[in-house]
Amino acid sequence: MADKSLSNSLADPILLETIDKLFQHNIGEYVSLPQLLVVGDQSSGKSSVLEGLTDLPFPRDSGLCTRFATHITFRRTPKTEVSVSILPTSNAQPAHVRKIKKYQRNLEALDPPTFAEILGEVHKLMGLRGSGASDEGVDTFSDDVLKIEICGPKQQHLSVIDVPGIFRNTTEGVTTDADMDVVRNMVNHYMKNPRSVILAVIPANVDIATQEILKMAEKCDTKGQRTLGVLTKPDLVDRGAENRVVDLMEGRSYKLTLGWSMVRNPGQSELQDLSFDRHASETSFFKSKEPWTQLKKDCVGVQSLRGRLRDILTEMVRKEFPNVKSDINKRLNERKKELDDLGPCRETREQQQEYLLDLATRFQSLTSLALAAQYGVDDLFDDIEGLKLATAVVDRNAAFADDVRKNGHTISFDQESQPLIDSHHEIPVHRSAITSEDSNECFTVRQTGSQPEIDDILYENYELPIPKPTGIIAWLSEVYKTSRGFELGTFNASLLPIIWKKQSANWDDLALGYISDIVFLVHNFTINLLSAICEDERVESALTSVLMDGLIERYKKSIDHTEFILHVERVGTPLTANHYFAENLEKRLSRQERMKVLMEKSKFSVPGYGEVVSINTSLHTSTASNTDHTIRELHDILQSYYKVARKRFVDVVCMQAADYHLVTGPAAPVRLFSPSFVSSLKDDQLTRIAGEDVSTRRKREELGREIENLTNGKKILI
Repeated sequence: MADKSLSNSLADPILLETIDKLFQHNIGEYVSLPQLLVVGDQSSGKSSVLEGLTDLPFPRDSGLCTRFATHITFRRTPKTEVSVSILPTSNAQPAHVRKIKKYQRNLEALDPPTFAEILGEVHKLMGLRGSGASDEGVDTFSDDVLKIEICGPKQQHLSVIDVPGIFRNTTEGVTTDADMDVVRNMVNHYMKNPRSVILAVIPANVDIATQEILKMAEKCDTKGQRTLGVLTKPDLVDRGAENRVVDLMEGRSYKLTLGWSMVRNPGQSELQDLSFDRHASETSFFKSKEPWTQLKKDCVGVQSLRGRLRDILTEMVRKEFPNVKSDINKRLNERKKELDDLGPCRETREQQQEYLLDLATRFQSLTSLALAAQYGVDDLFDDIEGLKLATAVVDRNAAFADDVRKNGHTISFDQESQPLIDSHHEIPVHRSAITSEDSNECFTVRQTGSQPEIDDILYENYELPIPKPTGIIAWLSEVYKTSRGFELGTFNASLLPIIWKKQSANWDDLALGYISDIVFLVHNFTINLLSAICEDERVESALTSVLMDGLIERYKKSIDHTEFILHVERVGTPLTANHYFAENLEKRLSRQERMKVLMEKSKFSVPGYGEVVSINTSLHTSTASNTDHTIRELHDILQSYYKVARKRFVDVVCMQAADYHLVTGPAAPVRLFSPSFVSSLKDDQLTRIAGEDVSTRRKREELGREIENLTNGKKILI
């Protein structure tokens, strides 16, 4: 018959049943739930205490001793029934989960032979090996949970979790040193739950200072506020040591907030007596055996222990229930976000294609924003370097135009008419590998960094000497004198292409350096954008690999086109229909004007006659004027054409090689990753790019199971 405390403890059975339902959906694996936890050494009498609390006939066969956690629930219902099932651990493989969940035993009662039979079945299903060498199991202990639910009209609500007892000595063929660690980790896992009440079972006939389970409880419950000590085997306490035990029970040593209880477990001979009444025997023991008769009645015996535990659990549930609801909601939201971060499931071809189509659409949408310089539409442009493509290209275009204007020529053009100076001038070598020497007199042709996957197609970052500030007339004179034929008062038409090619020698390095920089900017944009939109690094890597050949092919086309433009401009026939060429040439001085300037420069004053020109100077000027005039005309034609060709060249390279081939053209690299590209992929390519790896699939399955369980738990709490 239940005592008064039992009846009072049923004030809110609905909350207790709710917690049990949460355990059935494995919510305890994810959120700390209020629970009673029985722990102790294998030799502490833990199983006997549990048997007394539950009235379950635990087998004495060592091969069927506790190898897993057992969740035992008592529930008051009109119908008497015992239900046995297995709750798979949260990280179990799907096949194991399906096998475990199929197991179900519904009984009217649970007698010792049936219980032993059930435990044998459970060991096999969990894949455990017993004490025999012929066992097929692999593991000695399991993280699965055996669920036993006992219902009946006379049952009082109680829920207890039993875990394997810790041990310090191994049994050959049964347990190993590794198994000792497994059990300790399992016990610690349950005790660390801040909402668990730890029922620490300790023999009364040993020094508690030597009890490892009590030390483990101290680490998990540092303030001792949720540990209830249970002393067993009081009948085996040595004479003279009783006072030490009484001091412990009455809180004068090793004080616990929840206090201590004492139970007397039946002996082996008593268990073999079919007429033996455990509860009657225990009641008689504590009423007749000194000094245990002095102890408070609510602290001795299994029946009083059951009532205390129920009261403690009820108070714990009532106190923690709102926090449990909050924790479940928080955990559910976190797991849903993790699942969202994995993206949609990608098992089938259709799912993989849809996933890549979404990526390609987002890629092209962001590319359009980048080319339109609409950076404020998406935060990615501020968060990730290299995505402001339009700005980077425009800046590099301006730098290229400025570089060609300032440094495209080999020697600076003469800005005013000067007398011919017959001196030999060597045109400087137009390119040299980068060195630290003469760095103040050189400039580099590249402005960007490097990308290992495209470095072999990019132009090297050469240093060029700055244009020679003077000496072009002397150089033209030398070229003219070593190339003239029988022309009368003019120069050979073949001379202009020669001097043009030498004067524009820097264009090769400047243009190829420029187009390499644009290739780098476009590639950097593509790689960074792919990285930004692909949350799965494996997808990003595979997608980049598949795109790389197409990207490089398009980069090469832009470089090839740049070389084509250079060939047309520098090797082909100098040609222009631009009226600016003629207008600019007309502004240069005529032969008479140039002679007048030379005469003016040679004038001197003679008293009484004014300014005069020496006859010798006049004759020299007249004699030299034909050659000088020809060289000057050669200079003026070269300069006028250079100005026209330079602007044309810069525009064509920027518009065709860079903009059309690399940035905005229909076959630009940034257009490669598109929905049409995804649609062209074969099945094996789709799987290689978008298919999930084993770890991702496993993660998705685990999150799916947890979300399902938490969702069910949330429904229970409504």
